[in-house]
Amino acid sequence: MINSNIKIILGSSSPRRQELLKLITENFSVRKSNTKESFESKEPSEIVREISLKKVKDIDIYPNELLITADTIVTLNGKIFGKPKDFEDGLNMLKTLSNKTHNVYTGITLRTNEKIKNFYDLSKVTFYPLDDQIIKFYLEKYQPFDKAGGYAIQDFAAVFVKKIEGDYYNIMGLPVAKLYWELEEMIHNL
Repeated sequence: MINSNIKIILGSSSPRRQELLKLITENFSVRKSNTKESFESKEPSEIVREISLKKVKDIDIYPNELLITADTIVTLNGKIFGKPKDFEDGLNMLKTLSNKTHNVYTGITLRTNEKIKNFYDLSKVTFYPLDDQIIKFYLEKYQPFDKAGGYAIQDFAAVFVKKIEGDYYNIMGLPVAKLYWELEEMIHNL
């Protein structure tokens, strides 16, 4: 567990990110960013870092606080799969990801009043072949329209997954192991 006198702030209202952060520290509070998730970068690893950096600059912090922000995207063959606009968009996304390996990038920014640290993690997810019936069932029952790539690996979409390379929690939106070690290092060096 992260144990420090510094107060940790999670700059996200995502229940998933809050659950994941509790794995490494129970002592944190939440502040939300209202940043538009626009970007100028071209590479997925740079896009998520850029957006998390925008979020971290949008939230005020005080002395003795450390702010964590994150952004996650799904990509396949250079195309970004954001949150589906509607049922049809979700159907098309999952059909496209079917029987292929896609990338999930999460950018993280850590900030105190003295320092900023910005990094990312990458996980690769391979899906089984999915037919329209299972995709439609999933979209109707689980409504994953607020999830990058149109799915949440921690719910029924777990059955879509043939193989994972990298941090499972990164796919949920927060690379717990990498975050832990980066936090430890930053706190130690304050």
